Amino acid sequence: MLPLESVREFVLDRCPARAPQSVPVADALGLVTASEIISSEAIPQFANTAMDGFAVRSADVADAPCELRVVETIAAGHAPQVTVGPGEASRIMTGAIIPPGADAVVMVERTSLVTPSSTANPNSTAADGSASGNGAAETVRVEVSVPPGNHVRPVGDDLHAGTHVFAAGTELTAGHLGVLCSLGMTEVEVFPRLRVGVLSTGDELVDDGSPLRPGQIRDSNRRTLLALAQRVDVVPVDLGLAPDDPDEIETAITTGVQTCDVIVTSGGVSMGDFDYVKAVLDRVGDMRWMQVAIKPAKPLAFGTVGDVPVFGLPGNPVSSMVSFELFARPGLRSMMGHPDPVRPTVEATAAEALPRRADGKTHFMRVLATPADGGVEVRSAGGQGSHMLWAMAKANALAVVPDGDGVRAGGSVEVLLLD
Repeated sequence: MLPLESVREFVLDRCPARAPQSVPVADALGLVTASEIISSEAIPQFANTAMDGFAVRSADVADAPCELRVVETIAAGHAPQVTVGPGEASRIMTGAIIPPGADAVVMVERTSLVTPSSTANPNSTAADGSASGNGAAETVRVEVSVPPGNHVRPVGDDLHAGTHVFAAGTELTAGHLGVLCSLGMTEVEVFPRLRVGVLSTGDELVDDGSPLRPGQIRDSNRRTLLALAQRVDVVPVDLGLAPDDPDEIETAITTGVQTCDVIVTSGGVSMGDFDYVKAVLDRVGDMRWMQVAIKPAKPLAFGTVGDVPVFGLPGNPVSSMVSFELFARPGLRSMMGHPDPVRPTVEATAAEALPRRADGKTHFMRVLATPADGGVEVRSAGGQGSHMLWAMAKANALAVVPDGDGVRAGGSVEVLLLD
């Protein structure tokens, strides 16, 4: 049997990052930047208010309460038309430009309007930026004094022009995309999203919902693997279900290679399996058939057809999922430019014993992880058989239990947090 780390290194060496591409920002969620992002402009580009209120000269309100003449109303998206002079103020809405002459904002809750005066400022504007034309200028009573800069967001408060915003190798989240849009970027250079084809094989498999005949089982692996692939932010491609027929298997694989960046199959890689998948992949590709020192998911096939990586995962449902986590997921992430494609482990405490027998393999036990005393504790999710998909579905972590007798209750264990 081969050590897990050497097999994973073999896989990652053959899954290099794809050539970068420029894609629309709208399509970049979950992708990884291929180059550094540098701000081309300041954010915000103009000083603006963080509050609804009145833009004032702080010196005018030093002896508040006081009354100021309102010279205009400034809505967000409209430029000020009037300079705030001594004894004056401008009504201002959140996000609007601070007018010339003003150096602070008093929030509206600390003000009150006084009966309008009999004269109007000819430059007074309404909230939509148009002249008010009401024949009366308002006066506002300011209840508190404020320092210069009060509730004012200065130019470059978030980013200055030339700021190194995101490093190459950054996975783009919703917040990252928002920053790119605020910088006026419509495209970003990233490692492209992969198309990953998933194929199930076997005469015993059915997926049409019909009653099972003797010896048949329903195909759960394909849907599971398509969903796991989708969680890696690739485009999953359903290559269907192929019977144990070399011609049909070869047609499915060669069709997938023409349209996908990676192929994932399940079944036909264990010792003693019918060799249809092996025969086809050996004929059309450069494959390596391995026995890894882990449980579940000991058998693994990996290689290439042309330049398309092919993962041959075991057919048992839990083995298929664990094999995807340990080998296919890191390979896909590597191809999409993730600098750390392998999921890290965290230290946890076993809330109950996690027993096993010594067999020369590392066991990946399905567990439930929960927060506890500032850390993480785990307990078994149920049956640990490689066919027990229900327990795997309930698990949110894999406990990495080294060869030996297992982990005692209260003992420390490394875990892979899946959720």
